Amino acid sequence: MATQHLVHEGHTHQHGDGCGHVAVPHQDHVDYVHDGHLHRQHDDHVDECEPGAEHTTHSGHVHEHGEGCGHVAIPHQDHIDYVHDGHRHALHDGHWDDH
Repeated sequence: MATQHLVHEGHTHQHGDGCGHVAVPHQDHVDYVHDGHLHRQHDDHVDECEPGAEHTTHSGHVHEHGEGCGHVAIPHQDHIDYVHDGHRHALHDGHWDDH
């Protein structure tokens, strides 16, 4: 799934180990939960990390995410993503997508 290159302007905080934000493995990089969205360090700036328009269904996902499910919940646009098995899951039309 491709990510868009959306620079987060005016971001002065340096994300990394021990920065105080939840780290979420994502494809070939790590996202950081910050101000209700996901940031990734990219070269000398920070990008918003948003999944592309494609949907990748997480087949065989029987766990129902929700309040108290034990996984980190991340507000994302108009829904909640859940960090599970090293990636983010989002409810979509009765199934779970990988973000």
